[in-house]
Amino acid sequence: MPSCVLAYSGGLDTSVILNWLQDEGYDVHCVYVDLGQPCEDQQAIHEKARKFGAATSCVVDVREELCRDFAFPVLQWQAKYEGIYLLGTSIARPLISKACLQVAREKGAEAFAHGATGKGNDQCRFQLAAEALDPDVRVIAPWRITKFRDQFPGRTEMIAYCQERGIPIKASTEKPYSSDENCLHISYEAGRLEDPAVHGIAMVDFGMTVSPQEAPDDVEEVTVGFERGLPVTIDGQEVSPLAMVEQMNERAGRNGIGRIDMVENRFVGMKSRGVYEAPGMTALYAAHLAMEQLTLDRDLVHLRDRIAPEVAEMVYYGFWYTPKMDALMAFIRESQQPVTGEVTLGFYKGNVDIHGRSSPRSLYDAEVASMEGGGSYDQNDAEGFLRLHGLPGRVMGRVWPREY
Repeated sequence: MPSCVLAYSGGLDTSVILNWLQDEGYDVHCVYVDLGQPCEDQQAIHEKARKFGAATSCVVDVREELCRDFAFPVLQWQAKYEGIYLLGTSIARPLISKACLQVAREKGAEAFAHGATGKGNDQCRFQLAAEALDPDVRVIAPWRITKFRDQFPGRTEMIAYCQERGIPIKASTEKPYSSDENCLHISYEAGRLEDPAVHGIAMVDFGMTVSPQEAPDDVEEVTVGFERGLPVTIDGQEVSPLAMVEQMNERAGRNGIGRIDMVENRFVGMKSRGVYEAPGMTALYAAHLAMEQLTLDRDLVHLRDRIAPEVAEMVYYGFWYTPKMDALMAFIRESQQPVTGEVTLGFYKGNVDIHGRSSPRSLYDAEVASMEGGGSYDQNDAEGFLRLHGLPGRVMGRVWPREY
């Protein structure tokens, strides 16, 4: 029998796909990739896969790798898709493909199956990553197979299928939206959220954050320490990347920080509406930017800012394992060498304020920047500086006078 690995969550789609693949003649090896989905019973998911026919089932813990090797390099870039989205789901998908292909190699499976639809971004991220890592792998995406869609045109048919076969699921036809969670964030989409006129923030039952209105009345301070652009300490205590994210999630989340509602442009071309919460990463982005403001050269920052939207696009689209991304990551590692020091943040009812920053690599020189008299800056130097920069404008003004 042919064999495949299935990126398995135990939810409605992958529960159906597990059985459908078996009906199609496959030995299926289920791989649950642990990205920090705290509400899920991993042992129950593992047992469910085996009970309903999986040849093997395993859990692969990649939480530390997700934060260290994927989320934090994107943080160094200050990359946000379309200026807003912190890419919490996008970052994780190439890592899921990597983990599944590692199991496929161990099991001798020739195919990789996933439950992403033919309309969304995840199908792109899974497949582009998988084929870059293993050009010979065969990707099975049932939602892009007519036979599968004919059998399951919607959620109602999938739920009925599970009920007929005694497969336990939590999904119902009344659920107003779907969600996807990892240690970086939770995303909410589909269902009633597909109406952009609906107030999504009010409708969603958030899992990581309290509402700003219900947050404490006192400001909470936290100090984040950076080394070479990577967050490494909280209030002076060294922590792992995963612990950094988890602790910042807790502290920022209880202060109502990190809720986002946006309409975004999918890679496949359509617009979609998503609601997200990313309390810890929202706070870390603010702290990292404050540290850069103190330590990075102007021209380097401006170059990074011009490229960052392109990096965000590459992550969002799924082009993680590419020579271009390798080169960009090498650039950001080098450029972040001076970004070392501490930033103190203040959390208050959904807001993140900068309460202070310091660095042994600071480029801020009070003697130069001071608006008071004296100091080491000679204001007379500005005369020649402006004459030189104004030369093209003066020449143009004589040749082609402007109306004013």
